[in-house]
Amino acid sequence: MLAFHIQTNGAKAQLCNIDLTEPGDSQVCIQIKACGLNFADLLMQKGTYQDTPVAPFSLGMEVAGIVREIGNNVRHLNPGDRVAVYSGQGGLAEFGVFDADRAIAIPDSMSFEDAAAIQITYGTSHIALDHRARLRPGETLLVTGAAGGVGLTAVEIGKLMGATVIAQARGSEKLKVAQRAGADHLIDASEDLRVRVQALGGADVVYDAIGGDVFKAAFRATNPEGRILPIGFAGGEVPQIPANHLLVKNLTVIGLYIGGYLKFRPQIVTDSFETLFRWHSEGRIKPHISHVLPLSEAERGLAMLRDRTATGKVVITP
Repeated sequence: MLAFHIQTNGAKAQLCNIDLTEPGDSQVCIQIKACGLNFADLLMQKGTYQDTPVAPFSLGMEVAGIVREIGNNVRHLNPGDRVAVYSGQGGLAEFGVFDADRAIAIPDSMSFEDAAAIQITYGTSHIALDHRARLRPGETLLVTGAAGGVGLTAVEIGKLMGATVIAQARGSEKLKVAQRAGADHLIDASEDLRVRVQALGGADVVYDAIGGDVFKAAFRATNPEGRILPIGFAGGEVPQIPANHLLVKNLTVIGLYIGGYLKFRPQIVTDSFETLFRWHSEGRIKPHISHVLPLSEAERGLAMLRDRTATGKVVITP
C-alpha cells in the first residue's frame, strides 16, 4: 500500500510502498478515506514532538474510513462500519491497523473529511475550554492564531458555550474567517494586542496557539482570576511564564495535551468526540477545511501548515 512514511527518526517523510500488517486480536484494519493534517506532523518529522513514535512509521494522527477487517476480540465493530480513529500515527496511508477501542462510529450525515478534521482540533478546543478552563457563559475568551486549525475551533466552541470571543489573526482575510466562526471582536496581528484586549475589558480565558511575544501580550491582558491555556507555539518560541505575575493577579496557567488523556483517562476523549459528533449532526459545528488534497500531495499540505498559509484544516484523501 502507499503511505507517507518515515523510515528513520529525523528523516523526511516520503511517499512509498510498504506492507500492510494483519490486525491483532484487539485491532481493526481500516481503509482510510480521509486524514487531517496537524502541526504535530511537522514536529514528528523533526523528532521534536513529545509523542514521536519510533521509526519506521507513517505520519497522520486523525483518520476516518471504513472497517475492512476486525480482530478476534473485537465485538463493537463490523466490516463496513464507518469510523473515526484518533490514531496518533499511520493516517497518511491507504490502509491502517489501529486499536479497536480508539475507533468511534461516525454519523451517516458526516463526511469522512469532516470526521477526520474534527477530532484533534475540535477535541483539543472542547476539552480545553470545557473540561480544563471551565469557560462560563458571559466570560470573555481571547483566541490567538484564531484562523488556524485549533484557533478557529476555539472561536466556534467558545461562542457555542456563551462567551464573548476576541479573535486575533494576521490579515483581513483570516480575520473574516474567524468572524464567520462567531468572533465578536477582531484584532489584527499588527496591532498592539494587550492594548486592544484591555480596551475591550480584558480576557477571562486565553487560548493561545502562537506563543512568544503574542503569549506575553495576552498574559498581560488577562483579568484577575483568569485562566490561560498555552495550546501551541506556532510562532516558534515557547514562552517563559513569570510566576510572580501569576500571584499578583491570581492567574491560572492550564496545560493540555489531548493525546495524554488516551493514556490515563481515555474516556475524556471519547466523551468529547461523541459530543462533537452530535453537535455536527445538529448543525451546530462545521469544520472549516481550506484544502482537500490527494496522498501524493501530502508534502504540499504540510508546507501549508509550516508556512501558515492555510486556514482551518488541510485534509488528505488517500
